[in-house]
This record gives sequence, structure tokens and C-alpha cells, in this order.
Amino acid sequence: MPRTIREFEAAARDRLDPAHYDYFAGGAGEEITVRANEAAFARLALLPRVLRGAGSPRIGVTLLGSPVAMPVLVAPTAFHRLADPEGERATARAAAGAGTIMIVSMAATVAVEDVAAAVPGATLWFQLYVQPDMAFTEAIVRRAEAAGCAALVVTVDSPARGRRDRDLRNGFDDLPEGMRCENMRDGDPGGPDGDLVRPIVMSPEISWEHVDLLRRMTRLPIVLKGVTHPADARLALDHGVSALYVSNHGGRQLDTVPAAVDLLPEIVAAVAGAVPVLVDGGIRRGPDVVKAMALGASAVAVGRPVIWGLAAGGERGVARVLGLLRDEVEHTLTLCGVASVHDLGPDLVRPC
Repeated sequence: MPRTIREFEAAARDRLDPAHYDYFAGGAGEEITVRANEAAFARLALLPRVLRGAGSPRIGVTLLGSPVAMPVLVAPTAFHRLADPEGERATARAAAGAGTIMIVSMAATVAVEDVAAAVPGATLWFQLYVQPDMAFTEAIVRRAEAAGCAALVVTVDSPARGRRDRDLRNGFDDLPEGMRCENMRDGDPGGPDGDLVRPIVMSPEISWEHVDLLRRMTRLPIVLKGVTHPADARLALDHGVSALYVSNHGGRQLDTVPAAVDLLPEIVAAVAGAVPVLVDGGIRRGPDVVKAMALGASAVAVGRPVIWGLAAGGERGVARVLGLLRDEVEHTLTLCGVASVHDLGPDLVRPC
């Protein structure tokens, strides 16, 4: 079994169809933002304290009322069955075993009901692209509610699909035969329309009005994913969201957006503790998690590392990836003299 996330990626690349590897690894345009996400963490140095008597570090957090064993969530990513036949079921079992939250993608290749059935009692969140057809959007929300999802993660950075050159070169624009976005079924799976699967529509018409409609539609907490501008963070508070998720979509939407961790401090300052702030993008080691939390993140989410684990070793591979991050977070806190992730602050981080 690989010993680092870099090794997991190499193993995944060997096992995946090249077009599928490119789909997961690639980003928009020249992939400047993809590279920037990782490079930004390398530009941040940790400045440890000594003689603190901190003892064994505590890394558990509570997010929107749910206790989480470590501050690392599974980010929403599409098409897990491209990486492993069990797909999102395997990922969910590994996340539940690690005591953390999986955010189930609307573009999952296993229906949210079946993901939930694979992990009874585990905490799942559901990622949503608001569809122009609000009646269909509501039907998806009701499915997530019925499956027991504890929050809606509404992706707001996608008024259009990102232009991903690797996918265009590979001609990758659809799932293989026998695979589909199961959460996009239109009708009862056992009924006459059960095989009808709608495409996910990205619409430039989506606005704050749709956030208000969702807020009236459901009692679930709403997390806005894809917030990068502090003005939007302040507007989000006005519209009653429960958490913000700083993300540039892993560099897959608009190229040359700054690294997510570089945007994090301004978003944290804009909300001034009113709601939790999550961040993803470029996190590959435990020290990256600690740096993000020192800059104000309540937790982080990882996407590609989970896919690499899934492709390299199925459920065991995802469990290993999450275990590596957990162990490295604990080790980093110990070396920094920090007793708890709640004690982290910007004094621990320096640019280099």
C-alpha cells in the first residue's frame, strides 16, 4: 500500500484509463490554478512553539452540530465508479470508518439513497447544483433529506462548465455504458420513466434569489461552496447561510483564480466568526491541514487524494489516505507544541 498521497496518485495513474485519470487530475485552461493550489501551501512555513507541555493533540471538531473525529472532510467529487466498481459506497464506508463527513456529489455514480444505506448512522452532506427547473431541484433536495443528509452544500461557482483542455483532447464528455449520474434520475427508478436521467445544467441565471428559495425549501443547513470574494461572503451572511466553503473548484472552473488557501484569510475576516469556514484545494499532507486551520479554516476537504486512494485500493485505499492525513495532522500539532486544533492561530504560519 502506498505511504504518501503522491504515491497513491502514481498508483492511481497506473490503474486508471488515461482519459479518466486526466478527468480527475486535470483542470481548466492551462491549469494555472490547479498548480497554484498546491504551490501556495509550499510558500507557507510553520513556526513551532516549544516547551508547551501540550500532550497528545486533540483534532476533533464539530461542524453544523455534527462531531467529526478529524478536521478533514471528503470533498464532493463526481463519478467514483470510474475509479472503483463500488464507487461512492466504498468512499462513504472509508469516511465513516475515519469518523468524518463525506459530501456526496450530485454527480455521483451511486444514488444518495444507496450511499446512505451503505453507512447507516454516518453523517453525510449532499452537494447540489441548483438547476433552472426548481421543481426538479426540489425533488433532489427531498431525496437528500429522505436519505438523512445533514446539510446541503450548494456549489455556486459554476454558471457555466469549466473548459478543461485535457477532456477536450481526450473526447471525454460522457460516462461509459452502464454508468450514470444516479441522482439525476427523473422519476421512480421502478416506474416507466426510471431510466430517464437528466443532464446537469449549469445556468448563468442562478442568483442569490435561488439561495433564498433553497432556504425556504429546506430546513437543512446550507453551505455555499465556491466563495472566493469577501463581498460575497458578507452577502452570504445576509442570505442566512450556515457555512461558507472557500474553493476554486480544484482549478476546474475558471483558470487563474488565486489559490484557495491564499483567499481564505479575507473570507474568514469578512464573516468574523459568524459561520464556519471550510476550504479545499491542494491539500496533500497533514501540515497543509494545520496551515489552513491556522489561517482560520474550521476544517478542510480533500477531493483528488480520495480519488487516488479509491483507484489504487478501493475502500482500503481511501481509508489509508484519510488515515495518513489524520496521523500527519496529529504529528504536526505535536511538533508545533499545539494541544488542540482549536488553539491554532495565524502566529503559527509565516510566508517563505
